[in-house]
Amino acid sequence: MLLRKIILLFSVIFFTSAFAQRKKTDTIYVYEKVIVYDTIYLEKAIKLKPANLMLSSLEIEEEEIKGINQNIDKEELEEQIKKLRTKSFQYGIQAGIGFKKASWAEMLSEKKQQFSQNFGIWISKSIINPNFSLMLSANVNHWNSTFDLDTNKEETYLDGFYFSKDDQPLLFQRFNNKHLEYVLELKAIYEWKKLRPFVGFLANKNNYKMQFLVPENNVLNKLDDLKSNQINFGFSLGLQYRIFGRFFIDVEYQHYKIKNLSLKNSSFDFDIFKTNNTFAERKISLGISYFISK
Repeated sequence: MLLRKIILLFSVIFFTSAFAQRKKTDTIYVYEKVIVYDTIYLEKAIKLKPANLMLSSLEIEEEEIKGINQNIDKEELEEQIKKLRTKSFQYGIQAGIGFKKASWAEMLSEKKQQFSQNFGIWISKSIINPNFSLMLSANVNHWNSTFDLDTNKEETYLDGFYFSKDDQPLLFQRFNNKHLEYVLELKAIYEWKKLRPFVGFLANKNNYKMQFLVPENNVLNKLDDLKSNQINFGFSLGLQYRIFGRFFIDVEYQHYKIKNLSLKNSSFDFDIFKTNNTFAERKISLGISYFISK
């Protein structure tokens, strides 16, 4: 009995001591500090001095290509280029001025030279040799007048009656040599470096106009225009000089022979100058040509 009390007493003392030494749990607070970094960009104008840029020219590019293709047979390459040039057509335009001297006009005017402006188109093709080509051109020339004959204002060389083939009388009224000229020309051209001499065969038509009083119901009371309608043939000589890649300066001499000076319309057809039925016409022109094709 005593032993049980002793054991119970020690048990109470042990448990009391054990719970008396237990510490009370504290509350712990944890704080987190967050630092955020951000980047700010500031724009500021900076003065830059322009640099002298050196661009490669076409000639430099061509030299570079030649340097890369050193293993290619140059003769074979030149032959291929010649074949391409021979097969292709070239075309362009032309404009310029001209001076003309006609032997029949010397009888009517003191001015020896007649001035013109001209414009034309052309097409050419190399044949046989790439340096030799044929060119076909069509030009229109506007020639200014060197005299003005008007029988209503003064006496002229052409005053009087003229008779047609059916003997109908025509009374001269007015005439000047202002006119349009249409030229179709075939040239043979040989190119040597920047020079292109040529010789040509051409056909032209001068559109002269002369005014007469013509009969109507057997009375001379109607004004009518009679125009030249004949085609003349001649030759040409000239030279072209290349000034830029696609531009040429042209100098050309042309020579025609005119058989009679025929005037025609729907009702009349006769030669105005029967006493001298062959006239010479010489022309020198200066112009510039432009290659449109590449």
